[in-house]
Amino acid sequence: MKLLIVSQYFWPENFRVNDLAREFSTRGHAVTVLTGLPNYPAGYFSPGYSLRGPYREQYEGVDVIRCPLIPRGSGSGLRLVLNYLSFAVAATVRALLACRKGYDVIFVYEPSPITVGLPAVALALVTRVPVMLWVLDLWPESVSATQAIRSSRLLRWIERMVRFIYRHCDRILVQSRAFFSHVEQQRVPSEKILYFPSWAEGLYETASGRSPVPESVHLPEGFRVMFAGNVGAAQDFDTILTAAERLQSRPDIHWIIVGDGRMLSWVQAEVERRRLRNTVHLLGRHPLETMPAFFAQADALLVTLRREPIFALTIPGKVQSYLASGRPIVAALDGEGARIIEEAGAGIVAPAEHPEALADAVVRLAETPNEARDLMGKRGAAYYATHFNRTVLFDQLERWMRELADRQGGTRSSPESELLLSSERGKLS
Repeated sequence: MKLLIVSQYFWPENFRVNDLAREFSTRGHAVTVLTGLPNYPAGYFSPGYSLRGPYREQYEGVDVIRCPLIPRGSGSGLRLVLNYLSFAVAATVRALLACRKGYDVIFVYEPSPITVGLPAVALALVTRVPVMLWVLDLWPESVSATQAIRSSRLLRWIERMVRFIYRHCDRILVQSRAFFSHVEQQRVPSEKILYFPSWAEGLYETASGRSPVPESVHLPEGFRVMFAGNVGAAQDFDTILTAAERLQSRPDIHWIIVGDGRMLSWVQAEVERRRLRNTVHLLGRHPLETMPAFFAQADALLVTLRREPIFALTIPGKVQSYLASGRPIVAALDGEGARIIEEAGAGIVAPAEHPEALADAVVRLAETPNEARDLMGKRGAAYYATHFNRTVLFDQLERWMRELADRQGGTRSSPESELLLSSERGKLS
């Protein structure tokens, strides 16, 4: 197949779409990625990139077409809006000029923003190529929950845009089963919606050994609770820091933050204000390839989300990575993410925005014998292998894409193929 992936984010930015593009190229498909100039999460262009380009690259057999955009800056306010809109406009123009090559399927990667779907829809209207949208973040619910947008009028406009994008997609993949009803509320027929969860890159599955972290990093001795990923508003760092405050009498418990994001400067200031420098350690962002080494040195891996209805529907992407790494998990979140960790028997879960319960969970885990903690990690890895196996997921996605490719030229799917997809919408566990 000739596959066009539309994603605002791509290598050297660390997103799972990189792994997806590599895998489908390895499987012999001709893969092109339409993306922006990399600027996440730092907020400025990555080294080697500027408004002068480069605008065409090769990445492990994948053809990369880049678009100019306004860097996201601090990741809030008007600058972020301009970042989203500039990519949507530039990518639409770029798609219509440079991507009319007779692709079989257009695949849209949507962790946020939903505006990434606009270039794909515009191209599909001209070329009649079927569109598959992978929804990892529900709009407008997510921007409302994080208070990124407070205007009810603007939220209604965004909802109309979401409905327009969904209506012009042939298949909508959702990362959580709890997303089904919300997508259906946007007037999407249920047979168009398919369950497709995230996976962990293969490198995490080898993290069970005691690999060394980068030489420049010093990890404190004691019980290490490690958070890895985006330091943002949704991750509720106030709960993490308040829990750390409650455990200041336990200097053996260390909170290690590996990552970057729009809330990092606030977290740094709060660590100083709350006098947590001895137990909260901010290690900054590190390459994806080093994460298994960090995870292997953690006694518990931490995942948190704010208490919002939309977040209760979401499975944080780091959950799959944590499970695959075979380390015990401590969590402060509700809903689907909590259900998976508890169902797997992979750790201890506290309610979202409950620092006292999170502190108690960490103490319980710290006082759990090593053998019992190791068993939690093993159960998590086994659960991952059963429910989120990378190869199984890619095989299924490839089958769905081939089915859509049969519709090339604008013909509709047969009733039999629609019935088959309807039966498969909930097959993945």
